[in-house]
Amino acid sequence: MHKKKKRRKRGKTKKELEAELREKEEDILRLRADFENYRKQLDREKEEFARMANEKLITQLLDVVDNFERAIPTIKDEETMKGIKMVYRQFYKILEENGLKKIDALGKKFDPYYHEVLMREESDKEDGTIIEEFQPGYMLKEKVIRHSKVKVAKNIKDE
Repeated sequence: MHKKKKRRKRGKTKKELEAELREKEEDILRLRADFENYRKQLDREKEEFARMANEKLITQLLDVVDNFERAIPTIKDEETMKGIKMVYRQFYKILEENGLKKIDALGKKFDPYYHEVLMREESDKEDGTIIEEFQPGYMLKEKVIRHSKVKVAKNIKDE
């Protein structure tokens, strides 16, 4: 009987082990990059959600601003008017601190990005000039959240 020779398992060479190590290191780097990208995406989504919620709330509060602006001129009692104006200024300041800005319209040239024309009226003003503002428009940061509702001049041409 012949004895079978035991075969020795051949181990991986140093080059093979180094290549495997490099591959694992690259996998780890890719996973880190993927995780970092995922974290950044979550941060962006969180910021976008907060921005949208803020925009929705401020848009709804514009009706309150309009009501203040309509009510203040009708108040007869001086002390009551002072108190209401103080509350209004405080309220409006908070909105401004959160990015609200009124669109300047009266006397400006009509721009469909900022304004919505409700009427045109013959006038000696330059054609397309805003001559009356029915409802103010607002921007939140750089985005128009409500267009100014305006009347624009229709220039009278001498014939």
